[in-house]
Amino acid sequence: MSWNPLHPTYAASVDDIETMIVPRSRDLGGFEVRRALPAPQRQMVGPFIFFDQMGPAEFINENGIDVRPHPHIGLGTVTYLYEGEFEHRDSLGTRQMIYPGEVNWMLAGKGVTHSERTSEETRKTAHSMFGIQTWVALPEDKEDTNPDFEHHSKEALPFLQDNGASARLILGTGYGETSPVTMQSDIFYVDVTLQPGAWFPLPDDHEDRGIYVTTGSIEVAGQIYQAGQMMIFKPGDKMAVKAGPTGARLLALGGATLNGPRYMWWNFVSSSPEKIDLAKESWKSQDWSQGPFSLPIGDDKEFIPITPEMERMRPKTWDR
Repeated sequence: MSWNPLHPTYAASVDDIETMIVPRSRDLGGFEVRRALPAPQRQMVGPFIFFDQMGPAEFINENGIDVRPHPHIGLGTVTYLYEGEFEHRDSLGTRQMIYPGEVNWMLAGKGVTHSERTSEETRKTAHSMFGIQTWVALPEDKEDTNPDFEHHSKEALPFLQDNGASARLILGTGYGETSPVTMQSDIFYVDVTLQPGAWFPLPDDHEDRGIYVTTGSIEVAGQIYQAGQMMIFKPGDKMAVKAGPTGARLLALGGATLNGPRYMWWNFVSSSPEKIDLAKESWKSQDWSQGPFSLPIGDDKEFIPITPEMERMRPKTWDR
């Protein structure tokens, strides 16, 4: 599959960039995470409300990823890896490995619990980790839907190529293709690899559009944007970006904006702060048999508790 060759007049200008975000970094004990969303400048790009780059990191001993069981409401989580692997378990009974190019989509809806851990087999040797985790805020009328989980292989995702550019459609629709992942709103999410000087056109049939550069650099009207930067473009006409002299790998993302801002507290997202308060109290109760949350099957010996410091935080929202 391929898209039509890009006409030079489609090139984006610096004026087309509405917002520039440089993610803040956190060191999790030799493992760096860069968070681009939410940011002071922007809460969401389309329905994307959270965007974390994990790594790249190298593990030379038995260490790895160990995200203990924790809860979610009002969102869908998307996991996409460039390098490495880990195992997802959730309160639905899912146990699923994920490898580079595949996609894990967990719909939290009214409530789900999950964990993510590097497998015991991988911990036996040196290994690496590099990937992206995002959250998609749900439309208000679908926030209380039943939780669900989907895994799709690399081969199941639409793949497009043209003139030094290749793209894998992770979520949603774009370039006449549709990802097999079940979505609740208008969205697109694309993994793009560009050879030096190659062009990439942003889809022009979505309201909100952004790019996050994971490796290399891209050029917009002579301005260079390096890895670790996110650009959010103004809605409008056709436009494209150009890879820098060493090429680039990037994620294009966006879709329709939601009907209003969303509140966030820890791992909870909702249009209602009251729903977040209820979820918080439910998790604190630790009533795994009768409450709305239960621990993942096969990973129920520990969980992430709500700390006093977390208690002092209030649900937060942004203007957009």
